[in-house]
Parts: sequence; C-alpha cells; structure tokens
Amino acid sequence: MHLTREEEKMYDGEEGLAVEKCMEILVALGDIYGAEKLVPITSAQISGVSYKTIGDAGLEFIEELSNDARVRVPSTLNPAGVDLKIWKELGFSEEFTKKQLAIVDAYQKMGISATCTCTPYLVGNVPTFGSHIAWSESSAVCYANSILGARTNREGGPGALSAAICGRTANYGYHLDEGRRPNLFVDLETAVEGSDFGAIGYMVGNNIGGGIPYFKFKRTPSTDQLKWLGAALASSGSVALYHVENITPESKWAAKIVSDDKIEKLIVNKADINETKIKLSTTEEKPDLICVGCPHASLEEIKRVSETVAGLKLENMLWVCTSISVKASADRMGYTEIIENAGGKMVCDTCMVVAPIEELDYKVVGVDSAKAANYVPNMCGLDVVYNDLKNLIIEKK
Repeated sequence: MHLTREEEKMYDGEEGLAVEKCMEILVALGDIYGAEKLVPITSAQISGVSYKTIGDAGLEFIEELSNDARVRVPSTLNPAGVDLKIWKELGFSEEFTKKQLAIVDAYQKMGISATCTCTPYLVGNVPTFGSHIAWSESSAVCYANSILGARTNREGGPGALSAAICGRTANYGYHLDEGRRPNLFVDLETAVEGSDFGAIGYMVGNNIGGGIPYFKFKRTPSTDQLKWLGAALASSGSVALYHVENITPESKWAAKIVSDDKIEKLIVNKADINETKIKLSTTEEKPDLICVGCPHASLEEIKRVSETVAGLKLENMLWVCTSISVKASADRMGYTEIIENAGGKMVCDTCMVVAPIEELDYKVVGVDSAKAANYVPNMCGLDVVYNDLKNLIIEKK
C-alpha cells in the first residue's frame, strides 16, 4: 500500500509510539482489504466504550494509548455502560461505574468528546456529502453513508480510534464508488409507520447480509424513521449503506443501477411486516421496563414520547435513552418534566444494549427498536417485547 512521506514518518515511529501502533493497524487493515492508499478523514466516531463490552483488557489498552496519543480530527464516543450522572439512581453498581468513568476519562485525555451517543449527527458530528470519515457504531455508519452521503466503512473500535489518531483510514469498501452500488431492490407494497420501519430493516437485513438495498416506499419517511430502518438493517445483517428512491443523496445514481433487470427484487407486504414483528418478541408477558431510544432519541422522538405519556402514571418503568445534549433541549421544552411526572426517566450516555441491565431487577424489556429487540436477549439475557410505545405502557390502576 502506498504511503505519503508524512504517513511513512508516522509508520516509522517518528511521531511517537502510539501513532506508530495506530498506523500499523491501519496499514494492516488496508493490506487485508486490498486498499491502495490511505485517505484523510474529517471525523471519527469510536465504539468500544462500555465497560460491559471491553472489560479490563480494553480499559488497559485505552489508558496506555492515552499516555501520548491525541486525535487529529473531531471525534465522538459511542454510548457508555451507565448514565454518567444518575447511575446510582438507576441502580448501577459503584464498582462497574468506577471502571466506566476511567474508560471515558482515558478517551477524553486523547481529545475525544465524551458525548457518549450512538447518534453523533444529532450533537454536532455531521460530516458533509462525499467526505471520508471513520465511524464504528453500526447504526451511525448506516446513517452517515445513507442519509448524509459521507463515506465510511463499518470500522471496529480500534480501527476508528487509530484513524482518529492518525487522521486517515484505508481507502477501500464504502469509500469507493464501486463499493456503494445497490444489489437488492426492495418494493414496499404497503404504507408503513412507527415500528414497521424496524421490522422492515430486520427482515431485509436478514435477507441481504452485507449487501446494499434500494428501497421504494409509498410515503416519504422521516429522518427518525430512516434512522430506525438503518439501525435494524445494520443489526440483523451487516448493512452499512442503503438507498431510498428520490430521498437519499445518491438515490438517482443508484436508481440507474437498479433499473438493470439483473438486480434481485424483494416485495414486502403488510403480512410480512406483521410476521416479523411477532418474531422480534421473545415473550407475550408485559414488560416491567420500557426502553426507547435505540439509536438515541432525537428531540422530536422525545416530544412524541411526552405526548404519549402526558397525564399518565406508569406501572412499568420507562427509560428514554438519549444524549446529554438532546436532553438539555428536552429539559428546556418541558418534555423531560412530563416524562418524569409520568414515572419515567431520561437516561443519557448509555442504552439498554450496552448497559448491565441484567444486574438490575427487570425481567422483560419492552422496546420499539428492532435493533434492541435483536440484541437484548443475547447481550443481556432478558426477554423482550417489540411494539410501539403506546402498546407497551401499563397504567397504574
């Protein structure tokens, strides 16, 4: 793989041991995937933040790297394992939280913003069309490639961190035009709404694996609905990019490819969606914890939650997961007060997937996210019920 003179200096250790290690990782990835060169990036989004997922070995690696490594581009963190502020109120242990705070501190030491969110595009990390980035959270990757038209592979945590420190990533896969061509046409025969989008994403992701679907919807989806779709595509398959007719920035280019009769076609009807929704639930029991915000909720989503629970008193606990930045807006708009008056909590920095909720007293988790429904049983060992929020709520008698 060709390296510039500046990149050779980094690779040879002239800019320190940390940079040298990171360049070795990037060059190794480039060699594996046949990249001819590295490409400069404009931002990074780094996973491997929750102590639940990286453990002591991950903490040790990050702390060691933080001794002399600093990022070269604006960089943000994926969700942590706890709400960094109200962890005790939510029931998380001091032992776990101590390790979690050490992880976040080490990342901050490298100049990475401790936003701890899977929706960096809602808190200022918004790459421009065509820009090269190195993001690692699967739903964020899908959003960046598909909705923003930026270019990133589905990086692992160490790869994204190395790219942030070196300001470069290997030029292969979704960074290239040929890596962004659709290979499945998905025709929605029915209008869809709410949790339908997650079910569609889950179904298509299972069908296509790591491919690139092209969707044709009856009605124009909102950005939140596209976010749910992408998160499900990325969790049930390994989809990192999709196109939507006349909506996503590369859809016209993709439409010319889809017009080729050789592209496989998948027709989805209402019965398919309803069948998938049933499959996403592992039990018919009522949830004792409801978690929404996977990916992290936008202000508009939080507004809808507040409208749903306004004036109610909930029997089951409700967590609305979001970033600390979006919560600040929800506080000012009065949405947080409405949700808390109903008995719910605004939870920042974390989510039901990467938090150790299995150590709390909950048995069944209600979710409106197909991504969460897919991951919670495996990562937390708890049952899930998949439905729209209004159907998950139990009111106090």
